[in-house]
Amino acid sequence: MIPKPTSPLYEFTDLLGQRADEIRRFETFLEAKTTWLESPASTRFHLPHRGGLVEHSLNVARTLLRLRGELAPDLSTESCVIVGLYHDVGKVGMPGKPYYLPNPSEWHVRNRGVNYVVNQDLVHMDIATRSLFLVAQHIALTDDEAQAIRYHDGQYIDENRSVAHRECRLTRLVQYADNWSGGVLEERPGA
Repeated sequence: MIPKPTSPLYEFTDLLGQRADEIRRFETFLEAKTTWLESPASTRFHLPHRGGLVEHSLNVARTLLRLRGELAPDLSTESCVIVGLYHDVGKVGMPGKPYYLPNPSEWHVRNRGVNYVVNQDLVHMDIATRSLFLVAQHIALTDDEAQAIRYHDGQYIDENRSVAHRECRLTRLVQYADNWSGGVLEERPGA
């Protein structure tokens, strides 16, 4: 089954390998049971609009594949697609419980640009852990992929210090791809 063109996975179909069916099933799950196609990438900073998460995920996957081509061509393209597309999938929350909710405060939306708030009814997990939790339920991950998803934010996050200077190459590349995408490709004018 080929994903429908609206699916973020559609662009990468030719890069999938042995886990193609698992990845397609995960994409189907995300589209049917979560807010994957509608979620913003953040509450107000990078791509804080409907569909921003998919836009960001595509940017990271594309950038990661470019970095792979230049710096580590021996890395699996399938690994890059999985990690690039799903590194932030925890931002969907859980089935039936979105992570981001429209901000009920018109004042904060109008005066501060805070379009969304975090759903306080979710069991707390940082985004990277929730991402790994969701992906690992559907796709058999390698050790490198698991590390890359869990530690993709690098040392910007205090909880990530345990892996500092022990990152695998995939983790280092996704950290840069995520940083480049969020900080350069998606930079909001005047922000």
